[in-house]
Amino acid sequence: METVTFGGDNPQPRFGHTICVIAPNKIALFGGAVGDTGKYIITGDVYIGDVIQRKWKRIEASGSVPTNRAAHQALAIELNQMIIFGGAVGGGGLADDNLFVFELRDDTGTWVTVPVIGTTPGRRYGHTMVLIKPYLIVFGGNTGQEPVNDVWEFQLWRNLHIHGPKLECSSELPCVRVYHSAALCNTGSASGMMVAFGGRTSDQSALNDTWGLRRHRDGRWDWVRAPYKNQNEIPAQRYQHSTLFFGNIDVVGETLPFEIYDTESSEWYKFQSIQRFRHSSWLVDQFLYLHGGFDSDQPNIPTEGILRLDLNKRFAQTPQLLRQLNTVRNDNTFMQSFNPRATPNLSNNSTQEQFRKTNQQTQQKNQQSQQQGRVSSANNKNVRLANQALVAMVYGSEEDIINQVKKVPIDKLQDEHKKLGAGFQDPNSQNKSQLVEQMLAPFLQNLLLPKDYQSIPPNSNLMTGIKKDFIIKLCDEVQRILEKEPIVLRLRRPIKIYGNLNGQYLDLMRFFDHFKAPYDNLYNGDIDSQDYLFLGDYVDRGTRSLEIILLLFTLKVKYGDQIHLLRGHHEDPKINKIFGFADECFLKYAEDINDPNSIYQRVNRVFQYMPLAAVIEDKIFCVHGGIGQTIRTIDEIELIQKPLQIVHDPVTYQQKIALELLWSDPCLNEEELENLPNVERDLFQNKSIIRFGNNRIAKFLQENNLNMIIRSHEPTNEGFERLNNSVITIFSCSDYGKCGNKGAILSITKRGDIIPKVIPTANLINEARWLNLEDAAQRTQGFVKSVDINNDELQYRRRPFTPSRQKRIGSQKQFK
Repeated sequence: METVTFGGDNPQPRFGHTICVIAPNKIALFGGAVGDTGKYIITGDVYIGDVIQRKWKRIEASGSVPTNRAAHQALAIELNQMIIFGGAVGGGGLADDNLFVFELRDDTGTWVTVPVIGTTPGRRYGHTMVLIKPYLIVFGGNTGQEPVNDVWEFQLWRNLHIHGPKLECSSELPCVRVYHSAALCNTGSASGMMVAFGGRTSDQSALNDTWGLRRHRDGRWDWVRAPYKNQNEIPAQRYQHSTLFFGNIDVVGETLPFEIYDTESSEWYKFQSIQRFRHSSWLVDQFLYLHGGFDSDQPNIPTEGILRLDLNKRFAQTPQLLRQLNTVRNDNTFMQSFNPRATPNLSNNSTQEQFRKTNQQTQQKNQQSQQQGRVSSANNKNVRLANQALVAMVYGSEEDIINQVKKVPIDKLQDEHKKLGAGFQDPNSQNKSQLVEQMLAPFLQNLLLPKDYQSIPPNSNLMTGIKKDFIIKLCDEVQRILEKEPIVLRLRRPIKIYGNLNGQYLDLMRFFDHFKAPYDNLYNGDIDSQDYLFLGDYVDRGTRSLEIILLLFTLKVKYGDQIHLLRGHHEDPKINKIFGFADECFLKYAEDINDPNSIYQRVNRVFQYMPLAAVIEDKIFCVHGGIGQTIRTIDEIELIQKPLQIVHDPVTYQQKIALELLWSDPCLNEEELENLPNVERDLFQNKSIIRFGNNRIAKFLQENNLNMIIRSHEPTNEGFERLNNSVITIFSCSDYGKCGNKGAILSITKRGDIIPKVIPTANLINEARWLNLEDAAQRTQGFVKSVDINNDELQYRRRPFTPSRQKRIGSQKQFK
């Protein structure tokens, strides 16, 4: 443990204040009491701390400034935003029961009072508050008359905060308490659960019990008492402490022993005491920080120091915790653009610096293009309209607005006034919507399982509950949507980009679990604020290609304007007959893949209508493979007609462009200027596939007024790789061909930052993740007849997996 010194506008020593992480490496301190316990002053200061620069800055805030307070609660809710509730104001008084949101912009801050509809939880202090999006949960505390154990929820819907009812839980309830702690667990079996610990109950005695509060899919909330595996190793009773989660590790601290609860094993671990109470704490990387409060040497005078505890060192003698800590750190590598509970663990400083520079350059280019756009708009008077509007219809103050908001095409907006009368139902749209929802239901129920995937038995067939007729109807519906889409998509930020999945369904669920999923109105869903772009290669090699492609088809039908599916080189019957998709269709549905009515043939016909590329904000070109050596402008792609069959010995200009978009790769050497042959990729030895060099990249970007290329097609050790500042390769399935690589996606924020989010290699001991293609070819005669494998195809099956990109830096650059 070490003392960390911050410079700048250092806040006075205080207790009963709050500190929360509002941006990566940025903390916000609010309120608390200064002075000793006999004579103190309640404050309402806001200080912003930079953890990297170790510097405080006092913020002069405007707007609806809340009253000074201590023993309140504060949470980060969005980037550079925090919300506060409750607290004491001194002299036995309590703060009002309004919600206040603070927003930081540059070096100034603004407070806004959030209107609350309906009955509020009332004034209180010593309570806890946890964000389980979109629900803000307030639990327990003291009302000024007595401690309580009630639970209240506020629904957060974009910028609107609506009070929900007091929660009525039918399960066993925790006893009343004040000065307890609570935090949100975001991994493992307790993921999405608010875990509360300790506190002081009505007879002034301290508690040491742990409880979890979780919301079920049907809207019910219930409590469950956390089990303690070893009754001889239970935590000490305590209050006025703090709790933080690191993965599924619950960190509890005070002047009593520093203790850890593992929600997976139900075990407690004791460590040497940290001498603080009535303090604030936060986590950055593997470091636990503590600020303010009291220590045992001066229990009546608050301390001004900041303590930093390296959990790696603290857990060094406890391999179980150290292993979990490192797993979570790997899982959080480049994890999120903003996570209020854990800032990204940027363990690779050089990579962090590279992406920081890339983001700066991207923002500069975006600013230049925006300035050019403003000049152009002034001259041409062009106005860009959204193609949809949001329409809300609410008749009472207690109604749930979330289910009353819908998107309406602009060309249909003029008819919406006819539908604002109470009880209006459009029978045509209602019937069609119901039919589509009924069609999608079995796919969503059986395949969209981001919170339940860990309970799937190894090697189980998730398709058993989905009939062939359902799949054919789904293909018909998604093809109708894809037929209307252009072959080059024009997309907006914010957006998430997924690379190769190759039948790794469990990896997709891990991404949905850790980084949110395309859900409606659920705490872990973000489809209302994010688009999703998938770069192809959904099938082949892996054992769950059908699960992947049918789930993505389902999401495309449900969220057609926000789910975008590009074509990869495995979305081609000549390829996926060789590398496993045909085998999987036969094994799971016992069908003849040569039958034009088979699932295999029907899915491959859908592939012919998929777009080949996408352009984000007119500046980022997204494609499965690369730009090859032929294409000059994006307009040339738009000349390609659908349905498109991939020709591997191309004759026409458009055939060659399509092949290169799906198959080409960038050079491996950052200083390689010219194109090179790509022997590893030239599967059919037609000499049509290349690795394109930096001259080619620069020319393509310049001629198309682009900033960057984002592509997939090749595994990378870290799940992503940057080539200079021009090309990013993203690969989303981990341990490709058992090579040990990580998986990653990219998140592009609204302002244009590009943030990789990484998952480690999956620890699935009993799950057969990869098909044995040679073994499949040697099955029964009936199987061979169905798959119809010839000798050439058998030889292709024996080819090794594509190796991970090994980017080679030029010798001069190495010694600079």
